[in-house]
Amino acid sequence: MSRMRGYVALTKPRILLLVIFTGLPVMGMATGARPSPLLVVATLLGTALAAAAANTLNCYIERDRDALMARTRTRPLPANVLQPSEALVFGLALAVLAIGILLATGGPLAAGLGIASILFYVFVYTVWLKPRSPLNAVIGGAAGAVAPVIADAAVHGHISAAGWILFAIILLWQPPHVWAIALFRKDDYQRAGIPMMPNVVGDQPTRWRMLWYTLALVPVTLAPLPLGVLGFPYAVCAAGLDVWFVWHCVRVLRERTDRAARRMFHVSLIYLFALFAAMLVDLAVR
Repeated sequence: MSRMRGYVALTKPRILLLVIFTGLPVMGMATGARPSPLLVVATLLGTALAAAAANTLNCYIERDRDALMARTRTRPLPANVLQPSEALVFGLALAVLAIGILLATGGPLAAGLGIASILFYVFVYTVWLKPRSPLNAVIGGAAGAVAPVIADAAVHGHISAAGWILFAIILLWQPPHVWAIALFRKDDYQRAGIPMMPNVVGDQPTRWRMLWYTLALVPVTLAPLPLGVLGFPYAVCAAGLDVWFVWHCVRVLRERTDRAARRMFHVSLIYLFALFAAMLVDLAVR
């Protein structure tokens, strides 16, 4: 059972839940109607498996760095629950399964995006950016934002404006979310030699960058309205959530404490889930 839990942990299941949830709304936006349940399930499954493959391969590559950090040293590979070779085989098998499902049900564009997301996360983010640049959360965020465009491609046959908007929402959301962790886990990242923004430019400049990205996020969250893909219920929820998110970012800037940064991290998760839930409610009402 411990080995089975180890395999599950390699996939980072909490991230998979976020991937599934963010991939769902664009399906209704893309078609203007409910897509078939089979297509929805297959697309979300393929997308989740692609993310699981990328996460597993990330754990394989970062196993030595993970052993140096308090928040990651209990992961399956640093804790010797699984062997590195087992994680590598598991990650590659997940990748093959994910691409097969996306190709069979969503078509070549969806499958190609799935392949690109895995390669980008593993080689561009994990191997190249993360150990070298404090912009890892900015550029690497593209891999974490890909679920809506995969879902859009699977349902619509191409990436629509709605898919790109949802991609941009997640992309702009990720820096304040990740940098909040980096603020209260700064010593952890320092030990592992990962150049996160607070370690490179300092805490307060990082807090200002979090605010700029949060403010840039606000108009993007409202962009579905002029396109006509979402309506008044979503507008009200999005505006309220945006004000709440900006306020907490301002609190981080003013309070300058680990407690404020930790609170911002939790708020950012609630914010994104609530925003995408508002999209689903709006689509259901319409």
